[in-house]
Amino acid sequence: MQNKLTIAVSALCFGFSSSSIAASPSEKQVIAHYADLAHAVYQDARITAQALQTEIKTFIDQPSKNGLDKVKQAWLQARVPYQQSEVFRFGNAIVDDWEGQLNAWPLDEGLIDYVETDYQYELGNEGAKANIIANPSLQLGAETLDLSTITPEVIASLNEVGGSEANVASGYHAIEFLLWGQDLNGTNSGAGERAYTDYLNGDQCTNGNCDRRGAYLEAAAQLLVDDLKWMEQQWASDVQNNYRQTLLDESAQQGLRKMLFGMGSLSLGELAGERMKVALEANSTEDEHDCFSDNTHNSHYYNEQGIVNVYTGRYLRQDGSTLSGPSLHDLVADKNTSAAAKIEQQFEQTRQQVNQLVVSAESKGQYFDQLIAVGNKQGHALVNKTILSLVNQTAAIEQAANIIGITSLNPDTADHEF
Repeated sequence: MQNKLTIAVSALCFGFSSSSIAASPSEKQVIAHYADLAHAVYQDARITAQALQTEIKTFIDQPSKNGLDKVKQAWLQARVPYQQSEVFRFGNAIVDDWEGQLNAWPLDEGLIDYVETDYQYELGNEGAKANIIANPSLQLGAETLDLSTITPEVIASLNEVGGSEANVASGYHAIEFLLWGQDLNGTNSGAGERAYTDYLNGDQCTNGNCDRRGAYLEAAAQLLVDDLKWMEQQWASDVQNNYRQTLLDESAQQGLRKMLFGMGSLSLGELAGERMKVALEANSTEDEHDCFSDNTHNSHYYNEQGIVNVYTGRYLRQDGSTLSGPSLHDLVADKNTSAAAKIEQQFEQTRQQVNQLVVSAESKGQYFDQLIAVGNKQGHALVNKTILSLVNQTAAIEQAANIIGITSLNPDTADHEF
């Protein structure tokens, strides 16, 4: 099954036209619209996660190859809004503290299910081969954990069990692994190839424990939906005493700083650094973001789109409508139109450059894990060019910050040098 999304990348290419309000927006209006964007993105993430949950239930009730393909497609669709939400993570502690349960990676998948005997995992991780699905109890040191019934609460409790960050039991990537299985192709073509028969009960079950595997998949989907519902409410305008209210009660300078810091940190330390530079320098498919499904190119693209969304104040929703309003771009253009035009150009150049990873995968058959392979000079050049464009974009974000009076932004580099 190819990783094709029903929302084409080109559909997300919209311009930097000023918002439709008559006068230049106030800083407080821009921050309020930022909260509106966050709410819409998390709402779409919740809606698509519920669609994924529905497909999972249908599949578990009657497993088939076609059913598994539908679940995979639903997972891919669910990634589209969620990846655009990560720009809200940096600068907003409530998001950063929460997101690990939904999007932590890389993970030692042997914690969850069967793996090849020679699979790579974090040295010293006691849980790296625990295989929760095969074992109704887990012995870690002197402690015995009861796993006889797999529930969302049990799965949540197993994150970072034994003190290892590689023990990721929940979230998009745990579900991804349960759908695709390990990608055993290394830097060669191909994603994971888990058979639908891993979910058949009785004599037709492959690799054992099909009932527990199905229970785990359903519980992980429920936990994902519950977590997204909670975050959606944190940004809702009709909920009292939530994070949105806290943000709007802060000074305009603090709100703008959070917006710009989030954009710069995702652009530089996270996307250019953790998600591209680390994998490229180590030639490591284990450090590929959506490593089981080979969806990493889309993951990177929608991270970048999320950055653009916040700057432009525009977001293309899952229903095809566009949310738009007062933006950082409006504030910059009001202060310096020529600088705003150059900053706009850099954002568009970077968006187009990250899109080249999508073109490489979907049109040329060269996925991110192949681009980072040892000896792939053209692939390395493409990834390096993308990293450089993200670095240049971060400089443009800092310039925009200075123009509207936010100095010493210092986006997070995640300890990478660029």
